[in-house]
Amino acid sequence: MTRLFPRCRRPGNHIMGYIMGKVEGQGESWHGHVTAVTVAPEYRRQQLAKKLMNLLEDISDKIDKAYFVDLFVRASNTPAIKMYEKLGYVIYRRVLRYYSGEEDGLDMRKALSRDVKKKSVIPLKRPITPDELEYD
Repeated sequence: MTRLFPRCRRPGNHIMGYIMGKVEGQGESWHGHVTAVTVAPEYRRQQLAKKLMNLLEDISDKIDKAYFVDLFVRASNTPAIKMYEKLGYVIYRRVLRYYSGEEDGLDMRKALSRDVKKKSVIPLKRPITPDELEYD
């Protein structure tokens, strides 16, 4: 499993934003996973999240040869969902009560070049529960 933790810094070593991720899974489930992406409020709307996401996607695609990148986001986090959709992510499935057993999570995915037929992003037809998630 490859772990990633790139950061953006400005002069003075102040962290502007970061992304945490890893590459995991087996077979056609070999994928990059975004654990967290955060940009400090004063640096938002400057494409930093996009650049960080692109970096994780490029590493997952070109170095680790993953099939897709995935992430989980709160179903109520409309701004983040819209940003991920602009970056090419689709809602793969809804995970009921994913966050603290209260709020649903959305599993969003973006197919990479190895997934020629884009099988990894064909949405599931029904929501799942957290105990149905597979952790490779």
